Amino acid sequence: MISTTLAQEITQLHADLCSALADPTRLILLYALADQSRNVTELTQELNLPQPTVSRHLKVLRDSGLVSAARQGTNVQYALVDHRVIDALDMLRAILRDRIEHHARLIVNNG
Repeated sequence: MISTTLAQEITQLHADLCSALADPTRLILLYALADQSRNVTELTQELNLPQPTVSRHLKVLRDSGLVSAARQGTNVQYALVDHRVIDALDMLRAILRDRIEHHARLIVNNG
């Protein structure tokens, strides 16, 4: 039997991860880090976002364990910790795309 404490910790970890993935800007950042590590300046230029916005979202991703940060000279390089998160996001996007197509067919067939 799972203890109440363990169940609460698992629930909190799940909630923290889902919360980190619940923002479109954070999803874009994860995809931007999928190919290579980048610093905040590179991310702000690539994504055309303000530096404070990128830094704030990177902190959430770092706190949730999805992104790591390593100092390299005067810069901090951010990297994706586990590339399986991109696979999971791609799967969720495919499911969403299928649902949208299904709803579109329902509208066409009933309209």
